[in-house]
Amino acid sequence: MDTRFLQSLISVIETGSIAAAARAQNLTAAAVSQRIKALENSLQTTLLRRSGHSAKPTDACLRLLPRLKHIIAEVSLLNSDLDPSGLTGELRVGVISSLLSSLIPHCVGHLSEHTPGLLLQIVPGTSKDLYQLLLAQKIDVAIVVEPPFKTAKTLTQQHLIAQPLCFISGKPFTDIATALNSQAFIQYDQQAWGGAIAKRYLVDKQHSVRTLCEIDALETICLMVASTMGVSLIPHWQGMSQISPKLHLGPISDVGYQRNLCILSHRHSDKQRLTSALQQTLLDMSELA
Repeated sequence: MDTRFLQSLISVIETGSIAAAARAQNLTAAAVSQRIKALENSLQTTLLRRSGHSAKPTDACLRLLPRLKHIIAEVSLLNSDLDPSGLTGELRVGVISSLLSSLIPHCVGHLSEHTPGLLLQIVPGTSKDLYQLLLAQKIDVAIVVEPPFKTAKTLTQQHLIAQPLCFISGKPFTDIATALNSQAFIQYDQQAWGGAIAKRYLVDKQHSVRTLCEIDALETICLMVASTMGVSLIPHWQGMSQISPKLHLGPISDVGYQRNLCILSHRHSDKQRLTSALQQTLLDMSELA
C-alpha cells in the first residue's frame, strides 16, 4: 500500500473535497480520485461519501483513520532508524515571519553543516495559527511569541529570545510621546500576541494615536515607517536594521513590555532527537545574535 495514497486520503478528509486536496498536493483531481479508488479496492470498502463538490469520510474510514495516520508517521521515521544517531529525517517547523529573515537562515546553515540528515520543512504563520497547527500535530515544532495563556499539557515550552519594545520613526525625534501624538501611527495588529503588548503600552501610558493602518507584519511596518508614512511600536527584532537601515529607534526599557519568543514542541514525540538538535541550535544562534 503506497503511503502517498494514504496522504491523499487524509488530505481529502482535512480539506473536505477532492479538488482542495489536489491543490494542496499539487496533483490533479483525477489523480487524487484514482488514489482513493485504489485504496478502496485494496481495502474492499468505501472510504469517502461524495456529495456535490464535497467529500466526507465514511464510518469505516473514520475507524481506519488513526491507524492510517500512524502508518504514515512510522514510515517517515524509517530513515531515522537507519541512522544510529537518530538525526536523519524531516521536521515540520512553524516559524513567525520576523524570524524568517533573521534567526532561521543562520540556523538552517548551521544544521546543514552539522546535521545534514535533518530536513527542515518550514511553515510560516502567525503565532496563533502555528499554535493550532502544533496542537493538531500538523507541525512538530513552533517558534512563536510566548502564548498569553498556559499552554496545553501535551506541549513543552522553552524560552528563546526576549525582544524589548521599541519606538521606530523614519526621521529623527526628540521625544517619543510627542512623535506618537503628532504623526500617523502604524499599528502592530492588536489581535496578534506581540501586537497586544504594544497596545497595552499605549493604554498604560495614555498615548492617543491617529492610526493609519493595522497589520501583523513587522517587515512591512519597518518599510512603511522608513518611508516616513508614520511611526510605530514594535519589538526590536534581529535583522530589523538590515531591512530598514535608516530607521530611528527609541528602545522602551521597561521589561514588562518586551516580546518573549519561545520554542513549543510535543512532549511525547518519535522525533525527539531531531527536535532537540533544532532546539539547541536555535538557542546557540540566539546567543550569538
